Order: sequence, then structure tokens, then C-alpha cells
Amino acid sequence: MDQGSPSAQHVDVLIVGAGLSGVGAAWRLKERCPRKSWLILEARDRIGGTWDLFRYPGIRSDSDIFTLGFPFRPWRSDLSIVDGPSIRSYIEDTARESGICDSIRFGNQVQTAAWNSADRRWSVEVAAGTATQQLTCDFLYLCTGYYDYAAGYRPTWPGESDYTGTIVHPQFWPDDLDYTGKRVAVIGSGATAVTLIPSMADKAAHVTMVQRSPTYIVSRPARDRIAAALQKALPAKAAHWLTRWKNVLMTIYVYGRAKRQPKKVADWIVDQARQQLPADYPVTRNFSPSYNPWDQRLCLVPDGDLFTAIRSGNVSIATGTIDRFTLTGIRLTSGEEIPADIIVTATGLNLKLAGGVSLAVDGNPVSLSDRTLYKGMMLSGVPNLAISVGYINASWTLRSDITARAICRLLNHMDRRGANVATPRDDPGPERRPLLELSSGYLSRAEGILPLQGARHPWRVRQNYVRDLAAMRFSRVEEELDFH
Repeated sequence: MDQGSPSAQHVDVLIVGAGLSGVGAAWRLKERCPRKSWLILEARDRIGGTWDLFRYPGIRSDSDIFTLGFPFRPWRSDLSIVDGPSIRSYIEDTARESGICDSIRFGNQVQTAAWNSADRRWSVEVAAGTATQQLTCDFLYLCTGYYDYAAGYRPTWPGESDYTGTIVHPQFWPDDLDYTGKRVAVIGSGATAVTLIPSMADKAAHVTMVQRSPTYIVSRPARDRIAAALQKALPAKAAHWLTRWKNVLMTIYVYGRAKRQPKKVADWIVDQARQQLPADYPVTRNFSPSYNPWDQRLCLVPDGDLFTAIRSGNVSIATGTIDRFTLTGIRLTSGEEIPADIIVTATGLNLKLAGGVSLAVDGNPVSLSDRTLYKGMMLSGVPNLAISVGYINASWTLRSDITARAICRLLNHMDRRGANVATPRDDPGPERRPLLELSSGYLSRAEGILPLQGARHPWRVRQNYVRDLAAMRFSRVEEELDFH
């Protein structure tokens, strides 16, 4: 059996989430564990996860599609930086062509999951509309992403109730919002803001990015000329593989150099911005952060579209702390007034690992912050549970696919030795550290709700795809695992 029937109440592997991670996990199970039954539960009504949720103008990935996409399904265009609807279609087409769609239950929100050692299985409570049902599984695989779909991060400011315009958060973009000819202020300077601003600039009267402090912003071609040449010369799979590895190695090189020579990399990024802006533009004030590159995630702008919009005069940047909202816009503590008919609060995400599912083992609640992540995929002391976690410095799918393959390897190993249960030992060593080592606000706000990592393998969560891939293939499956 290679899937769970639509009416199944028990499966070998229960996958939660039908985005990139969930579809990739199902594909790997079909490929490598064909005798396992499995099922995907998805809280939303459509496939795609993140790429179904976000609908704001210009929504796109800030990772190239050759590494964001699946290694087993080639991307056949040279377009490297891809919009959200195209990514969602790619995920859905992958699921449909491989028969995965038939084993997804939409509108099913997993609320609790309880492990019973006597039964050696998980009991999962699922809300489907107004009804609640129970499912059981031998192995629970959480592919729910890393942030809260129900609420974005939304600080408040004095004077909001006085403001007479429209306030919008990108996570809940109104379908009927017309910004044609309107003055727009976008609060924030992260990936969402730098995506939104050039996309709105053509229709809006003017767009102002209101940032408390600058972000490192890197321009990259939207189309990959090397990928185009490879696609003309080679079969699709070979071209995809070579382009993917080219991008993987380039990302590792840039990240490594930023860590070894942060000032040189910082100067290079700022100089690249300077070359794309008017001669008298205040680049240092608006594009030179006080932190080092990769202390926070870099922002990507395809073909320098943000810089183009600034040069056109349609976009400006105001750097400073917000004092208050006024009747007609925003006032900074410097006294600068930013008129705005629409204010977009691109202020970030709230993290929620494991989709907010309440976990328990033999009646004892599991707090993620009390656990350490084993091989970047399992929780210390928690049996038969995997969580898909991505990289901070590369595409999410690179890490999620490693996890999917590692879980298949583990399941097959368990079958060979006749084991029903695999539990990471709760002994990662004396030193523990944050799981995601960036200073970004959304990570700082999440302290106390994320699992930790250790200082040594297999408890260290590396930010290096090549090393992780080698470890997944060649490390012992059973290291620091207890089997029953």
C-alpha cells in the first residue's frame, strides 16, 4: 500500500501540511517506502501552504526556484525568481501528477496529538468544520512551516484610531483594495516590504518605505542565463540538477564569506546599491545596516526592481522611528511627516513551529522549548515524530527534502530490525543554543517557543546543505536513537 484511503482512520505515516514540505514528504514516501500507508491533513482548502496564503501584490520567493523547487521535478524555465501563484501551481501540479492529491484531506486542522507507549502509536484529534474526529498513526510527520497562519506580527502605534486612511497587513491582503493613484506608506524593510513596494509603485501615486533601520538588499537577475543555456543543451533533469547545484554552492560560498569577512561583504552589498541609485542618494542612511550580513537574512530584489522604482521617483525611503500615526499619515520622531492614504504594516511574522499542534507523550505535555532537535528533524525524548525545518540561509526545500529522505531511511531501518518505535535520547550534551541563530525580530520574539540545538552532531543544526546531505547518506541511522 502506498497511500491512505480517503476513509482511513489509521495510517503508518500521517503528514500534517500540504505545502512544499508535505508534498515532498509524500513523494519521498511513495518512492522509498512503497509499502507504507500515509495520508496528508491540510487545514486550508487548497494545496500550497505559504504560497496559497499570501496574496499581496508581487508575492514571490526570495529564493531561486531551482533550489526552492523539488529535486525530483525539474523547473523548465530560465525564470529563477518566481511569483507566488506560479509556485503554488508547481506544487499542485507535482502533487496531481504523482497521485498525491488523492490522499490529501483538506479542511482538516490537527489540534492535538498524543503518543501512547502501550499502543505504540499517536492518537490525533482533527477538527473538520464543526466536527471533530480521531485518527491514529505509527509515525507523525509535521510539515506545517514555521509561522502562524492565523495572525501576523502587528505592533501598534499611538494615534492609530485618529488615522482616517486604510491600514492593511500583507498576510491578510483584501482582494478589493484599490491603491491606484493613492499615496502608500509601507512600514518595514524586510522581504515582504521590498517585494510589495516596486509592485505597487506603477499604480500608486507614490510609495514610501518607512523603516526603523536599513536592511541589506541584494539585486539578482530574475532570469538565470546559465540555466537557459543548460536547458537548451541538456535533458531537463540534468539541466535542473546542474543549475540547482550551481546555486547551492554559490549560496554556501556567499554565506561563508559573509561570516569570514563581514566588512568586505557589507561594503560590497552597499556599493552595489550605490551603483544603482542616483549620485546624490543617501545610501549610507537608507541601505547600510548596523549589523553584519547574515546576522539577519538578506533581502533579494530581482533585476534591482526596488532601485529602479526609487530612480523613477515613484518610491522613497524614510528611515527613522515612528512617533505616531496622524490624521493623514505617519510622523517620525525626527518630525518628518509621511502622507499616506493607505498604510501597509509589513512588520513581520509570528513563529509557530509544528503548526500549533498540542503534543503529549503518555499524558505529559511536550513543550518545544524544553526539547533539543535531533538531526534537524526529531525532538529529544519524543517517539516517532518528525518536524520539517528549513534553512535560514538557503531555500526551505533543500532542508525539507533532506529530512524527508532521512525519515524514509529511518522507517526502512526500523522495518529491517523489527522496531516499532524510534526515540532520540534526551542527552544532547551540556551546551545548548538557539535553533535559528539570527538576530531578526521574528526570531527574537520566538525565544521560549522553539526547540534548541546542541553543540555537536547529531544535535547541531548546520546551515550547510552539502554537509547535511553527506550526513544523511553516510551517518549511522541508529546513532543516539533508542529503538523498541
